[in-house]
Amino acid sequence: MTPAISIKGLSVSYDRKRILGNIYLQIAAGYTYGVLGPNGAGKSTLFKAILGLIEPNAGEVLVENQPITQVRKRVVYVPQTSEVDWNFPATVMDIVLMGRYPHKKILQQLNEQDHAIARQSLQELGIEHLRERQIGELSGGQQQRVFLARALCQQAAILLLDEPFVGVDATTEEHIIGILKRLAQQGKTVLVVHHDLSTVPNYFDRVILLNQRLVAFGDVSMAFTNDHIAKAYSSQLPVLHQTGLLE
Repeated sequence: MTPAISIKGLSVSYDRKRILGNIYLQIAAGYTYGVLGPNGAGKSTLFKAILGLIEPNAGEVLVENQPITQVRKRVVYVPQTSEVDWNFPATVMDIVLMGRYPHKKILQQLNEQDHAIARQSLQELGIEHLRERQIGELSGGQQQRVFLARALCQQAAILLLDEPFVGVDATTEEHIIGILKRLAQQGKTVLVVHHDLSTVPNYFDRVILLNQRLVAFGDVSMAFTNDHIAKAYSSQLPVLHQTGLLE
């Protein structure tokens, strides 16, 4: 079976500083993946390489066995909320409808079907009542739901979410992870940059542990071990021991 994402020998540097080195991954569809590692480990850089937003020093990334330029509409990216201009004069519905543009030709207008898909996405996230609100007026949890609704509206096969649980309440977090698990069960591929190690076994099927290189990859039961965590988070071992994440 063709992997959803194939990464072969990927290396990325910024200003001569190595961020990712010689990464090999074969990511299958139908699973939730936790992308884990300390700050500066290269997690967001991995996403940008998959999306074709940065030029690697070496290696290649294929999405469904093709360059990302050929299948871009099948991949959706949910950025960190800190990367978004929340003063932009757009309503919730405006943002969610952006998920339909990858399916349109140049200058082709959105139709009633597009609006229906957007409304369904808003309903699924429980925010249809906010559709006319300006995005800057929303709480952190509501903002995150809006961008996930946009992702659902795009109906992509592969979802990349960069820290989607930052600034959200426990109820929203539980709701979002439930939707992501259901999407994976439907055969979609879900990659999530995540920091709360205590929730990893409950949230993800598989993990990708990074610290500029690939430390471990595979099913949570096999890859998310104390030994692998210690190797990935070597600079943060005292903190992990204090929080009880490493015994």
